[in-house]
Amino acid sequence: MRLLVLGGNRFLSREVAAEAVRRGHEVVAANRGVSGGLPDGVAGVHWDRAGEAPPELGAVGPYDAVVDVARQPSHVRSALTAFAEVPGDPHWVFVSTISVYADDADPAGPGAGRLREPVIDDVDLATDPDAYGGMKVACERLVLDAHPDVAVVRPGLIVGPGDPSGRFTYWAARSEETGPVLAPGDPAAPVQVIDVRDLAAWLVTVAEQRTGGTFDAVGPVVPFGDFLGECLPDADLAWVDQDFLQAEGVEPWAGPDSIPVWLPRPEYDGMLAHDQQPALDAGLVVRPLAETTRDTRAWLAADPAAVVTGIDRAREAGLLARWRER
Repeated sequence: MRLLVLGGNRFLSREVAAEAVRRGHEVVAANRGVSGGLPDGVAGVHWDRAGEAPPELGAVGPYDAVVDVARQPSHVRSALTAFAEVPGDPHWVFVSTISVYADDADPAGPGAGRLREPVIDDVDLATDPDAYGGMKVACERLVLDAHPDVAVVRPGLIVGPGDPSGRFTYWAARSEETGPVLAPGDPAAPVQVIDVRDLAAWLVTVAEQRTGGTFDAVGPVVPFGDFLGECLPDADLAWVDQDFLQAEGVEPWAGPDSIPVWLPRPEYDGMLAHDQQPALDAGLVVRPLAETTRDTRAWLAADPAAVVTGIDRAREAGLLARWRER
């Protein structure tokens, strides 16, 4: 298979390109070349999708499949326009997000979950991060209009080695701790993650088999208590009420003053509780969380530039002390 990865040099798209090479496929990656190098064995084409496609894009085609992770509608339009001129009939695999769903309390998936209103123009997410889901909805519609047999894949929280978000890395970095660790909210709250390597492997399989349809690409739903138990098996988890954390100004999900991955209930009960069975039926295979934690910890130890976000130990200690005084 000749595969074109639109991206190929950062986290998920890089892992897709590397996995396809491992399987013996011919892989071309088209990107601006500003987010790191390409995996060994991947041919590169420089393309800033704000401009016209370079002639080399078609010169090294035709392609059997295309994997696109774009979040800006203009970038999807430019790719679709470019491929209207490239010979062949590539199978399109578009990587979207569960953030397309409008109700974070509802775990309903494709065909049932209500979607956000599409945002058809590019938005700077640094100034309006809430536009992300709407832009992805617009991207999905553009691809579906051009390629009705497309695979639209909506991942949840992607974790593992190379994670640039700093969310799961907060827990992986602490995975060998033995003392008290602040555990946020309700231990029964649902959570699910998917290892970037498992997602990438499945995306290559979807491309190989020309699978069509819309899928939530997620790991198994587990209680937050079990999640932290797997990530920090020897720690003394100290569960702290979400109302207390919010009153103390602790942020959920991500950021320097957050406890990463934690989401308040009940308004986010559905966000990390989607049904993975359709993706499993289509070939997705996921590894144990303990393996992802171990490998992410090893990557953190090897890469001093790896991002870890979240509250620091002094802030955590102060929160625990005040919680115990209540």
